[in-house]
Amino acid sequence: MVDKLSREHRSANMSRIASKNTKPELQVRRLAHALRYRYRIHVSELPGKPDLVFSSRKKAIFVHGCFWHQHPDCREGRIPDTRKSYWQPKLERNVDRDRKHIQDLKRLGWKVLVVWECEVHDAEKLEPKLTAFLGPSGSGISGPTRSARSTS
Repeated sequence: MVDKLSREHRSANMSRIASKNTKPELQVRRLAHALRYRYRIHVSELPGKPDLVFSSRKKAIFVHGCFWHQHPDCREGRIPDTRKSYWQPKLERNVDRDRKHIQDLKRLGWKVLVVWECEVHDAEKLEPKLTAFLGPSGSGISGPTRSARSTS
């Protein structure tokens, strides 16, 4: 049985949900960095302020929470049963805004990838998705990574 939260308690919970630097976003950033891609974050000059921006490649990544952005293939991307009249329009506005930002970026010549929160938990699947989207990393460094090199 699920306990019902008071309106005040739910409001307090919701107000603490971050829009930037979320755990899934940080995981994608760590993986991209480990793969030797360099990026900027939350570039305000671009539509939607993408979470990761690869300017030289003209590619942008949004890391979307499955609930807030209504991931269609995910259990978390469903509208709550309580207060549907509140949640449905709110979440539909998020989806419409996402669609507009992606269209605007594409019109400007950018390629866009959406990484869903539920995809972040499996780095083995996410890594090839990122490299397929971004192409080869431009580091030009060969050999083991710094952490694998000996310090002697």
